[in-house]
Amino acid sequence: MTSIQARGLDHKALNDRLRAVQGDCVIEGCCGQRFIGAGMSGREIVIRGTPGNALGAYLNGASITVTGNAQDAVGDTMNAGRIVVRGNIGDAAGYAMRGGQILVQGNAGYRAGIHMKAYQDKFPVMIIGGRAGSFLGEYQAGGVIIVLNLREPSGKTVGYFPCTGMHGGKMFLRSECRETVFPDQVTARPADDADREELRGLLGEYCRLFGLDEAFVLSAPFTVVTPDSRNPYRQMYVAN
Repeated sequence: MTSIQARGLDHKALNDRLRAVQGDCVIEGCCGQRFIGAGMSGREIVIRGTPGNALGAYLNGASITVTGNAQDAVGDTMNAGRIVVRGNIGDAAGYAMRGGQILVQGNAGYRAGIHMKAYQDKFPVMIIGGRAGSFLGEYQAGGVIIVLNLREPSGKTVGYFPCTGMHGGKMFLRSECRETVFPDQVTARPADDADREELRGLLGEYCRLFGLDEAFVLSAPFTVVTPDSRNPYRQMYVAN
């Protein structure tokens, strides 16, 4: 891989240098530069440090791995490819993503998966190994969000107002979610055998990447959340 030293470069200079490199690349010393890998396809990028906002925005098939944390809007409107973060991510990860994968070892901030949607043959997947902040899956319209809460299993898996406005897609939460309040337009239920088989297919690569025991991850209770088509947005548009 070609190596780029990001120290001392602003986001434009760094991205110009990245685009000038042919093939795969390692970025060293990254510290807050934005838009890294935006719209890229057909290459692998490894980032050592902390990338700034909109990492992998509009990603179109490239593979990005971050060895630390990442800031807000990871995978904004991404179309295809994979983003792996071996740390935590900020707010609004996967905003309007319609394909590809975002795999996070740690926690996610607020509004992860907002406006996530499936598009034709594209199917987005976001897996969060820690916990997720409030408004998880807000207005989700497609794809799958999985939150594993492996770091602090005694704490809440998600923050406040999960699935607000959700009208498509599916969510798996590794918890019984007894303290979580879901909106009326979704159905939350314990995972059945078919759900666990689906999870097994989705989690295999994630567990391999992060060195997890798949059997242990699947041994806990999971809550499955899906839209309730009988009551979409009723409280918003119909007078009671």
